[in-house]
Amino acid sequence: MKYTKDHEWLRVEGDLVVVGITEHAATQLGDVVFVELPEPETMVAEGDEVCVIESVKAASDILAPLDGEIVAVNEKLVDAPALVNEDPTGAAWFFKIRVDDLSVLDQFMDEDEYQDLIG
Repeated sequence: MKYTKDHEWLRVEGDLVVVGITEHAATQLGDVVFVELPEPETMVAEGDEVCVIESVKAASDILAPLDGEIVAVNEKLVDAPALVNEDPTGAAWFFKIRVDDLSVLDQFMDEDEYQDLIG
């Protein structure tokens, strides 16, 4: 897995990158009560707002970590937003994005670097 400074995790599955938020981010948000997902087949640029998460504490945006096309979204989160708190790095992925070149993931932090960031 790779990590962004915005507390997103990135995992490669074939030619896609799966995106979610870290356990640290889920804890900071508190109980998640609503998730708004992007539409599949949406082209996004790095930094674009693609998801909205609302918790009992605040609303937050998830930004696209990479340029690419959103090819799948996790519809389970619409009906069960609490999954974000229960399994942030597993069942609670937000979207899958197709990128032209997976080597762009080299710019992101690995687990140790991320732990140093939040430590």
